[in-house]
Amino acid sequence: MKVKIVNKSENPLPEYATVASAGVDLRANLNESIELEPLKRALVPTGIFIELPVGYEAQVRPRSGMAIKKGVTVLNSPGTIDADYRGEIKVILVNLSDEKVKIEHGERVAQMVIQSHEQAKWQEVSRLNETERGSGGFGSTGSV
Repeated sequence: MKVKIVNKSENPLPEYATVASAGVDLRANLNESIELEPLKRALVPTGIFIELPVGYEAQVRPRSGMAIKKGVTVLNSPGTIDADYRGEIKVILVNLSDEKVKIEHGERVAQMVIQSHEQAKWQEVSRLNETERGSGGFGSTGSV
């Protein structure tokens, strides 16, 4: 699939690390580093703009390396970029560690996965079909 991309950063285009990678890394596009205090969040620009085909979305997800090494994750994970969005991709990071964390220009801060999706056509009815589970909620199917 071809996706149009504009790169207004000095960073390389997002790329897949291996032939089997599902996501590409997004890099911070910063004039100066960000000091992220514990339990604080920041909106990190990437300088990347994309045009997805209708029927696709891009999901912005955490990078496991940032989570384990720094305690930093993507707050609204996964963040959704709709096919008709044309603005800059930005990442909401949150510092869940107990130490201040520095985010540097060019640092890989998140990953982006492109997914196909469907739109539901609602069919309003007066009742739903019965199932074995019924209306059982959280934990209702057992603990294992």
